[in-house]
Amino acid sequence: MITLANAQTIVQAALAHARAENMPPMSVSVLDAGAHLVAFAREDRSSLLREKISRAKANGALNLGVGSRALVKRAETNPQFFNSLVGLAGGEIVPVPGGVLVRDAAGDIIGAIGVSGHLPDADEACAVAGIEAAGLLADPGE
Repeated sequence: MITLANAQTIVQAALAHARAENMPPMSVSVLDAGAHLVAFAREDRSSLLREKISRAKANGALNLGVGSRALVKRAETNPQFFNSLVGLAGGEIVPVPGGVLVRDAAGDIIGAIGVSGHLPDADEACAVAGIEAAGLLADPGE
């Protein structure tokens, strides 16, 4: 399971990566495997929807069992089905990079992180940096 200590490390390292890269204000959500919020941070001046977007990126990855990068391809190849999934999930799926599964050393999914605030690839890089700083495995959904 993802611990509070893991989640706090992930958030801090993800934000540190964003600051090192001079990104706009970011929001970071860390969910456990049951999609419960374990940690969240919103930098000063992060725009209003960023909290919901970051959480939906993580939630979508958990609900479909793949990082949100893979969801982009699924949404492009079958948009009607994917729109149905978004509806079933109450809008809690965002099919762009930035929702990354967190795996333990055995490869089991123990949670997900969602980052929002910059371009999707940059959001994903922040998520991966945070997960790796916690000594866990990042699965962005290649």
